[in-house]
Formats: sequence, structure tokens, C-alpha cells
Amino acid sequence: MLRSVGVLLVDGLAMFEFGVVCEVFGIDRTDEGVPAFDFRVAGVEAGGTIRSGIGVDLVTPHGLDALDDVDLVAVPATVVRDEYEPAVLDAVRRAHARGATIVSVCSGAFVLAAAGILDGRVATTHWRHAAELSERFPEVTVDPDVLFVDDGQIVTSAGTAAGIDACLHIVRRELGSSVASTIARRMVVPPQRDGGQRQFIPQPVPECSDDSLRHVLEWVQGSLADDHTVDTLAARALMSSRTFARRFAAETGTTPMRWLTSQRVQHAQRLLEETGLDVEEVARECGFGSAALLRHHFRRVVGIPPLDYRTAFRADVA
Repeated sequence: MLRSVGVLLVDGLAMFEFGVVCEVFGIDRTDEGVPAFDFRVAGVEAGGTIRSGIGVDLVTPHGLDALDDVDLVAVPATVVRDEYEPAVLDAVRRAHARGATIVSVCSGAFVLAAAGILDGRVATTHWRHAAELSERFPEVTVDPDVLFVDDGQIVTSAGTAAGIDACLHIVRRELGSSVASTIARRMVVPPQRDGGQRQFIPQPVPECSDDSLRHVLEWVQGSLADDHTVDTLAARALMSSRTFARRFAAETGTTPMRWLTSQRVQHAQRLLEETGLDVEEVARECGFGSAALLRHHFRRVVGIPPLDYRTAFRADVA
């Protein structure tokens, strides 16, 4: 269970990436049912000064020993450098050795790599730094094409907003999709973003400036088990099929049926996580009609079969 989070700050800190970690884990949202986190911000010394990359100095309330018993250690982006303080690297190694989850945001992956805990693993970082990370740490397999990599104990994320995806993924993995969705709603971000099969993140609901389309999308989400075609959706929007398909693509960047499939897969993920329905029942509830069709689309979008997904992400169901 994720109860405590420690943020490790290093000189050259990137403020946005630090803010991402604070926003996900550091704000009290117990009034909305989100568990309270014991949130600690640490540097080499308690009361020490951390210099950011934009001329703002921060004072860390905790020293590195505050990271020795937290469930999650987060390392925000920092200026990439040849060497990092030995005490910082030792703190990362201690956290890894005792089994804490560790997440890096953007160039924070260089700190993890310098500590040696990424050797033999797949990791990612901002695309601008991917080649350098791979060259400097040849024992690390760098994937530059994903939003984040969940390699079990260690999660590494790409640049900037990908840190939001990684942090919400950890919340979702450890505390369930409901808690992750609550935090995402408060942050006004999608709880899940399309970003490649390793992240297991389907497409979010797109934002629409066209009221007719928005109402159709909301209606479909409440009736995923029903049969839908471009013609029926267009009729709902009071448009011709051709006009509807053109406007839909312009607003969402995808086709109506591809979006519908992604929404059905996303609903299947929730049912697999939160209910005891078998795969046939999940398929019917989501509008796929058969388990075979569900498995086909689920594996294509998510990257693993439905039952494997349930094993990895299912919450306790009474």
C-alpha cells in the first residue's frame, strides 16, 4: 500500500517536474476519498538550499535520512551533469535495496542510472536526453518512444507532462483507478493517455468544442453495450454521416469507430479491475459481443490479454 512519498531534490531542479510530484502526492484530498500521503521533501541536508534551473532557491525541510522508510521515492528532473553527490546516489541505492518504489521524471533518470539501479532494465527519459542516457549508461536499455516505463520497482518517465502520466499510473497501480481518476479530475488532466503498449494506457475522452459532438460522446459512454455505427452516431448529432465523420476527426484526431473501440477497451479495463465478471460478461457489458472480439481489441490497444491485465491490476473485489 502506498502511504508515504519522499521527493529527492538535486541542484538544477526543474520546477514543473517537481510541481507534478507535489500535485499528485502532496495535496490533501482526503475530503474526496483519496488516502493521505506522508509527503516529505528532502535534500542532502535538512534546511539546505536547492537551486532550481530558473533562479529560484528552495529550502528542503528534510535530509536524506527522511527517504529511508518511505514507500515511494520520486526524483524530479534536474540538470544533467557528469557526476552527482555520492550521498544522493547512496540514498537512491538504499531505497532500491529495501524495495521502495522509485520514480524519475524526465532527466531524473540520470540520477537513477548513476546510482546503478537501472542496469539491466528498460527505462526512458526526455527524447532530447535519450541518446545521451544510452551512451553514458550502456547497461540501460533506453526506450525513447514511450511516455513512461513501468519496470516493476522502478518507473521512469519522459519529459514534462509524462511525469503526470507516470505518477497517476503509480497511484492507479497501487491504489486503484478510482483514486487515480479523482486526483486526475482535480488536476484537470485525463487519468489515462494514449502512449504505447508498455504503459497500458488507452485513449482518454477527447475534449470537444463542438457541442453536438460532445453530447454524442457523453451519450455513447453511457451506452457502450449498445450497437453503434457511424450512421447512428451521426443521426444522434443531427448530421449526415460524412459531415459527422469529418467533424469527429477534426475534433478528436481519430475516427468514430476507433474512438468507440478505445472507450470500450477502457471500460473493460475498469470492469476487469473492479468486478468479478468473467471475460464473456465483460465483453457483453462493453459492447464487444464476444470474448474473442474483446481479446483481439484489448490486446491490440493495451498490449496484454484481458486476464493478464486483471492479474496485474485488479483491486480486491468483495
